[in-house]
Amino acid sequence: MENSIHYRYAEQIDIPDITSIYNHYIRHTTATFDLEPVTIENRQQWFDYHTPESRYKLISAILDNTVIGYACTSIFREKAAYATSVESSIYIHPDFTGHGVGFNLYTKLFSLLNETDIHRVYACITIPNPASVSLHDKFLFKKVGLFTEAGFKFGKYRDIQWMEKQFS
Repeated sequence: MENSIHYRYAEQIDIPDITSIYNHYIRHTTATFDLEPVTIENRQQWFDYHTPESRYKLISAILDNTVIGYACTSIFREKAAYATSVESSIYIHPDFTGHGVGFNLYTKLFSLLNETDIHRVYACITIPNPASVSLHDKFLFKKVGLFTEAGFKFGKYRDIQWMEKQFS
């Protein structure tokens, strides 16, 4: 299967699949603290923010003309002094987790970040999520903080773990 998957900058036509994947995680998991599904229009605004020329990249994993996963970087914090820090996110269609798609997406994403002035990449992971922690460990992210009961989803308070990766 992996040989037939290709990885590229996300394109306009990817937005419906990306939206569908993200909405799965909203509805069924604590991987995101969004509580209501997002619309394609909402994802369009988000998509427009991610460009190959910026620090904010969006990479799609494509199988048979369908997005099966994506990884991106986004603003870490709004204040100007944080400009060379980004937050990474990765979401894989549930039928394709555990097959190396996430590893390959992050490999592509982080190689593109080497062409930028990024100094740190941060990841925020709802705990427990051993698969996500393991993926970030493989890319040499270090655990830097635990926020207890930071969000409330599915009737329970949830902890989040912050991890960081040094770039320069």
